[in-house]
Amino acid sequence: MEFRVLRYFLTVAREGSITAAANYLHLTQPTLSRQLQDLERELGHKLLIRGKYRVSLTPEGMMLRKRAEEIVDMIEKTEAEFQSIKEVIGGDIYIGCGETDSMKYVAHVMKELQDDYPDIKFHIFSGNAEDVTEKLDKGLLDFGVLIQPIDLSKYDNIPLPDKDVWGVIARKDSPLAKNNKATLKDLVNVPLIASRQMSRKYSAQSGFLDWFGKEFDNLNITATYNLVYNAAIMVDAGIGYAITLDKLVNTTDVTNLCFIPLSPKLESGLDIVWKKYQIFSPAAKLFLERLQKKFGTV
Repeated sequence: MEFRVLRYFLTVAREGSITAAANYLHLTQPTLSRQLQDLERELGHKLLIRGKYRVSLTPEGMMLRKRAEEIVDMIEKTEAEFQSIKEVIGGDIYIGCGETDSMKYVAHVMKELQDDYPDIKFHIFSGNAEDVTEKLDKGLLDFGVLIQPIDLSKYDNIPLPDKDVWGVIARKDSPLAKNNKATLKDLVNVPLIASRQMSRKYSAQSGFLDWFGKEFDNLNITATYNLVYNAAIMVDAGIGYAITLDKLVNTTDVTNLCFIPLSPKLESGLDIVWKKYQIFSPAAKLFLERLQKKFGTV
């Protein structure tokens, strides 16, 4: 399987048309069609459903698209790393992160490094812990900023300062907004919009199982979310109360929303992590040294 042909396939998947893809790639349509047919024969599966004007992906084609995107990303990242070795210290650093106010600590180190080395560029991928660790494991990210709990068996890590506080995002005109804290009694009978950390898979480690106790399985969870921006929109629409971390949603006077901390208090620590035995580019290595100097090591 040639890298060049994977690029061809991704272009066809993106354009939805062999003709449009051929024009983009500066190839003839018969040449591109033959390359795709050879790829299908090589893999032993049909990848494209060819219509009169458009093409779509088969299930096998969708699987290849995901894998091909990862392969292309990895090769481009590797090429960039080797290119940076030949130059003055520069290059690309890839960081994945969950939603957290503690990202500000990492951002300060990023700014200091760029002030000293303007040719270093940062690329941020936002997602939940599963999204970030998947890309870390595949070598598509150099570092991840993750909210605990985290399985650190495959990673080295540096704990970040402070802890994030869990609470509820509510409309300011809701009954719960009159309180300065949200207790178990307040939450057992109201519609909740739950984060990934509240799922049964993560709840014990994150502390939610203990916090809610025997009421955990009786909660009225009306919606779930990965990233909090859309959860805040659902709260504003009156769908329910969102369980989230503090300082992630705009709750100033210009909004309809407010943040109410859980009582008793529930907090989560954070770590910046990277794969054990990872070989870094010069830029990523320098960034790690700055992080270790700033926050220490474990």
